[in-house]
Amino acid sequence: MTDTTARGAGPAKRAQHAGEDGPAPDRRRRMSARRKQSAVLRLLRGEDLELVSRELAVTAAELSAWRDAFLAAGEASLKTRPADGRDHDIGRLKAKVGDLTMANELLEVKIEQLEGGRPLAWRRPRR
Repeated sequence: MTDTTARGAGPAKRAQHAGEDGPAPDRRRRMSARRKQSAVLRLLRGEDLELVSRELAVTAAELSAWRDAFLAAGEASLKTRPADGRDHDIGRLKAKVGDLTMANELLEVKIEQLEGGRPLAWRRPRR
């Protein structure tokens, strides 16, 4: 006997095959981002949450989480300003300032160690 249960079979169809001796229905595979997006867009267009979740064989909670994450990412993308050429330069200059600051701090520590707590003597300029 062959298993005719489709991957996205709903609970009623899976229940029919539960008592049979045939192989169990295949485990649900991971959903691609494109399929999740399609499911979320269906919800946003007004399709029933329960209907979509049964058709895709995912829980309503999981589908709701996808929708919430989708909307949160959309909101976050609207808040950010578009990147321009200055962002690269700003990042490079910040890194350079950090390197120079670290070098200065290391030099100050080295000077303190060499002086041994006493300042360098002032010398007359050569003529």
